[in-house]
Amino acid sequence: MITFWFAVVVLAWVLFFVLEGFDFGVGLLGPLLGRDDHERGAAVRTIGPFWDGNEVWLVAAIGVTFAAFPAWYSALLSGLYLPMVVLLLLLAVRGVALEFRGKGDGPAYRLRADIALALSSLGIVLVWGALLATFVRGLALGADGSVTGGGLSRTLGPIWSPEAGLGALAALFAALMLGATFLGLRTSGPVRHRARTLARWLGTGGAVALLVAGFGTGSRLALAAAALSLLAGMLARSGREALAFTTTALSVAGAVVAVFTTHGDVVLRSTLDPQWSLTRDAAAATPQALELITWAGVLILPGVLAYQAFSYVVFRRRVASERVPS
Repeated sequence: MITFWFAVVVLAWVLFFVLEGFDFGVGLLGPLLGRDDHERGAAVRTIGPFWDGNEVWLVAAIGVTFAAFPAWYSALLSGLYLPMVVLLLLLAVRGVALEFRGKGDGPAYRLRADIALALSSLGIVLVWGALLATFVRGLALGADGSVTGGGLSRTLGPIWSPEAGLGALAALFAALMLGATFLGLRTSGPVRHRARTLARWLGTGGAVALLVAGFGTGSRLALAAAALSLLAGMLARSGREALAFTTTALSVAGAVVAVFTTHGDVVLRSTLDPQWSLTRDAAAATPQALELITWAGVLILPGVLAYQAFSYVVFRRRVASERVPS
């Protein structure tokens, strides 16, 4: 049962980073690919029906981690609470920008909302990338399973490491690639054309960077990701947007799975002493608690998946970024 709930946690994180990844990417690219108010509005409308539903998976991931692996949840949140607070504030700004974009009058008002959306999306992507790298690197866990140290050095130090910087850049590339392929899939007109062109260049550039990283570190995962990145760029260039987006999503999903399974049975590595690292068994809740949440998961999870899949089917039509004569 511990393995099952660990798989559910990883699945929730995968769905969050893939689905919200294209949300963040569209938020970043809207002001860049949209040359006027109409085109920027078309970009934002592609995520209008989905963005709040996609955030459900963040709640699910954190909630399931808390219920099934309370010691893991405690170590992560206590060791990284300031970055988490920053994330919540940025998510709030982003939500306000999306909800209130159409509430005011005039292009200037909407442009300010688009800029707020882009900047908050950028901040969220960079912080999440740094945090994912920190999950791999580990935290200063003591023998009792708690994070040692105090003050800003404990809560901000891990995300200022070189590994965290690389994680932030990787997350930025992934969000841009997801956003570009999604806009190519969901729009028509000039925004679609620019998104396809950007996806082609991102795919090629990402493949080169990943190849260098793969040969330098001997990582087969990096080499596989390089192949997927190049393939996604080629598919976008040929106009096969659905396959380009799917390939990019699979690449991101694989990277997230790798983050949570890098250390095998260890869910959080101790940077002080490997023997103090937190394993799945040590972090898990009691068998009785796991059995209880299993019944709740069986009842709730299929309904959430079905409803979200239904929403994507209903809102599958492209959004026109070209001006249609009246």
